[in-house]
Amino acid sequence: MRFTLLPLTRILGLVGLLTCSGTALAAAELAIGMSTPLESGPVALGQNTRLGVESLFDSVNRAGGVHGRQLRLLALDDGYEPNKAAVNMRHLIEEKKVLAVIGNVGTPTAVVSAPIANETRTILMGAVTGAGLLRKTPPERYIFNYRASYAEETAAMIDGLLGIGIKPKEIAFFTQNDGYGDSGYAGSVAALKSRGFTETDSLAHGRYTRNTTHVEGALATILDAEVEPRAIIMVGAYPACAAFIREARKDLPQALFLNVSFVGSAALAKALGKDGEGVIVTQVTPALHDPMPGVKAYLEALRQYRADAKPDFLSLEGYLAARLLVEGIRRSTLGGNPAEDRESLVNTLENLRDFDLGIGTPVSFGKTDHQASHKVWPTRLVQGEFQPLAWSQLR
Repeated sequence: MRFTLLPLTRILGLVGLLTCSGTALAAAELAIGMSTPLESGPVALGQNTRLGVESLFDSVNRAGGVHGRQLRLLALDDGYEPNKAAVNMRHLIEEKKVLAVIGNVGTPTAVVSAPIANETRTILMGAVTGAGLLRKTPPERYIFNYRASYAEETAAMIDGLLGIGIKPKEIAFFTQNDGYGDSGYAGSVAALKSRGFTETDSLAHGRYTRNTTHVEGALATILDAEVEPRAIIMVGAYPACAAFIREARKDLPQALFLNVSFVGSAALAKALGKDGEGVIVTQVTPALHDPMPGVKAYLEALRQYRADAKPDFLSLEGYLAARLLVEGIRRSTLGGNPAEDRESLVNTLENLRDFDLGIGTPVSFGKTDHQASHKVWPTRLVQGEFQPLAWSQLR
């Protein structure tokens, strides 16, 4: 076997060519980060959100990308645990140099992700949580939300329940024992107080530990209530909420069970099976078969990206949040310097006015408002599918 020795100038030329090719490849991409439960914890929430973001990115990439650059999502598993989320955020921002982070799932992880985003001056867009900590007044410069808040979701529940004749004393709460549960409970209490009921401390409030299905103690607390609950507002993840509903229905067969959107509608329906009939979930997107243009575009993008994937409220939410981010990128001037590009993107988003997401109402951002949508869509599980709900139907 003969070996040919290449001249040094030829070797250096080849190295230069490879280096330039690698640089060109990197320049042809825009990296966006995500930290979410993908392998442990409530994985359905993270996987579906990622699916929605990726389906939007795929449709944009097939059309040529943004400014000629392809979008690439770097999604890391955090198991719905704050410590892992913090490590992921540092890695994505400081080592991978992502332009922004999108679709992180959960309030407990947002507790650590939001400060890191602010410290590193990196946008955290469309986190899947309605917690108030991401909705400060005035808003934090690098935090942008797509969805309605938990306070808005639970206020819609309270108005709906009172409107059909349920008394405040007949309402109980089942919540996750952390910032997520606290946020939803606080929104409910605020809504009741604003409507004239001040004895909120007397209402039964059962709690459970995150990433468990140990709901027995919470159920016992609610069953011990002085007034039997006719409605239970739930602020939890789908495994625990499904376990609670299944057990609670044995003692409270006529009670209404109301969940905020974060529960994960498809996963909750699957976990409950036939026990899910009549369960209510407030949504932050339109119904999946709504004829609105934004929903139609999502369904087509999902079909093109993964024809076998079942449409889901969470993947629709991820898709819509990604549309907002991409529109901001389209309108920004990006020069390749991560710090400068991030500031350009913030400035652009804060000037996004009356953008038509195709969900019935144009959305906007501004220096004093970093939440695009404030709308809540109630739904009810009927024969395994979530259908739009008018509260008057529950009379």
